[in-house]
Amino acid sequence: MSAQAAPRSGATRTTLLSIGQVLARLTPEFPDLAPSKLRFLEDQGLVAPARTPSGYRKFSGDDVDRVRYILTLQRDHYLPLKVILGHLEQVDAGEAQPFTAGNVVSEGPSILRVDRRLSRRELETTSGASRALVQEAIAASLVPAAEPYDEHALRVATALVELQRFGIEPRHLRGMRASADREAALIETAVRPVLGRRGEGKPKAAEAARDIAGQIASIREVLGREAVERITR
Repeated sequence: MSAQAAPRSGATRTTLLSIGQVLARLTPEFPDLAPSKLRFLEDQGLVAPARTPSGYRKFSGDDVDRVRYILTLQRDHYLPLKVILGHLEQVDAGEAQPFTAGNVVSEGPSILRVDRRLSRRELETTSGASRALVQEAIAASLVPAAEPYDEHALRVATALVELQRFGIEPRHLRGMRASADREAALIETAVRPVLGRRGEGKPKAAEAARDIAGQIASIREVLGREAVERITR
């Protein structure tokens, strides 16, 4: 993804597109994209298309790039919109750089950095989670009990804040830790023969483990989408 992937919302180019034209450009990449999703992104402050005197939305090329960038962060990195909005505000203010293809860990401050370390209070403040919610997440084994916390814990806490709006609490997700542990055991069993090889064993095993985890995540995503489709039919 180029450095133009997250242009400032509301930036303009010569050609302005309707919602239908935006969908025509982006649905090959994001089949689930719908007009309601674009309107929701605007309502949440992530994109600000122009309006005609009649009130119709008109998207610039930069707006389309921004929407593509947002959807990519959602799809490929499972980031909630609240976190993406914070990142885009930093990009718009010149305090961070957009992520580039093949290198989602940027040199500057980044929502995807895995070397960041947070105290319990910083985890609560950054994610917007209450002390009680973080404690429940710890009890459900969704985040570690001990400090410091990394970006993975931050992403979980941020997602739990959003889920709480729908009445979903950490205790409802307790089974996810057991499921993740089973997947980890399955991956470990699959790569164990590779680990036994001399020399390139560990690098090869790590590559294989990432590949297996990615394939499992793809299956999980498909099953989740099928469940949503059944609910919304």
